Amino acid sequence: MERFVNWSGSLAFDAEHLCQPSSEQEVIDIVREALDRGGSIRPVGSGHSSTPLAETGDTLISLGRMSGLVGADKSNGRATLLPGTGLADAGSALAEHGLAMENLGDVDYQSLAGAIGTGTHGTGRNLGNLSSTLAGGTLVTGTGELVRFGEGSDDARGRTLLRGAQVALGALGILTSLTLRVQPAYDLHRLNWMTHIDWVLSHFEELSQTCRHVDFYWYPRSDRAQVRVLTVPGDEPVISPPGYLKKDVQGPSYEVIPNFRDLKFDEMEYMLPLENGLEAFRRVRERVKERHRDKVGWRVLVRTVAPDDAMLSNTPQPTMTIALLQNASLDHETYFRDMEALFLDWGGRPHWGKKHYRNAPDLRRMYPDWDDFLELRQECDPEGVFMNDYLAELFGLQGAS
Repeated sequence: MERFVNWSGSLAFDAEHLCQPSSEQEVIDIVREALDRGGSIRPVGSGHSSTPLAETGDTLISLGRMSGLVGADKSNGRATLLPGTGLADAGSALAEHGLAMENLGDVDYQSLAGAIGTGTHGTGRNLGNLSSTLAGGTLVTGTGELVRFGEGSDDARGRTLLRGAQVALGALGILTSLTLRVQPAYDLHRLNWMTHIDWVLSHFEELSQTCRHVDFYWYPRSDRAQVRVLTVPGDEPVISPPGYLKKDVQGPSYEVIPNFRDLKFDEMEYMLPLENGLEAFRRVRERVKERHRDKVGWRVLVRTVAPDDAMLSNTPQPTMTIALLQNASLDHETYFRDMEALFLDWGGRPHWGKKHYRNAPDLRRMYPDWDDFLELRQECDPEGVFMNDYLAELFGLQGAS
């Protein structure tokens, strides 16, 4: 038995087997063995997800030994990487070829396949999530078949599979290579200001329209905020918030964008239509101060994301995201459940890798391509090799795992 504990410590389970393949053929062999004996497999990345996506009592497959850059084409803006590549390692590997990912999330210790499979995102009004940069790749389906999707596939199925694979929750198969849309390497200048939340709310619209990246943390107990602005050097906004400049750094994008996290936390994040975002945050602020301020140990993070068209995309329109971060040592469920009701009132969709309490009937109403994805899942994994109890409940397929 192999004991697995996720990054925050909020999820733990025992898997009968832990497989760590180092080649595509080994992945195929593992899937076919599970299929022959009627077993099940769940992939796992760095374990940063707060939801039981990886949970299994059978076979857990980690792709950490399938890591690295396979090839880069600067003229075409494409790079192919192996699925277990860490985001930080991807950044440095691409930099050697004069390339960079379009954006990164708040942290960079996730694996590439895990980040893409759950719709991980950063911030930037004109920047999509990491999944939207997936242009093609290969995966091993639940039948043990190696399938190419997106660029490099010549049929409609390959194009459809791309839209499914961009945010697939590990339900379609095991990714064995990922071709990303990348761009020439670039530097960023990062400025972190400590100020009052009222100043941020008054200036956020202007900043988000003029700067490559803008986000802010709100600290409920002090009503202060930390606003982070990242721009290409020379494009910095002229601002002077009341407060002080906390951080001023400049360097390669993959080094400047991520934050370092040594304090473990659990998180709920909802994606809201951008047009409703700031007003929704104001309601969040009111509710936290009225009901939860004495129990909230950390902060609220607000970001923006450009739309994409993945089947299970939670950012189908210009989006503002609001994330509740709670210290892993403190209770989060009462807080998260109460705030989730508010997010739903404002047309929110949950982040797939973070705490939420929605199930199949709720999600079907939120996602126009829901049934198309389930049909694709059935085609790729007819015997339910990649199903677990959590996915069965999420998809309304109880009995399939």
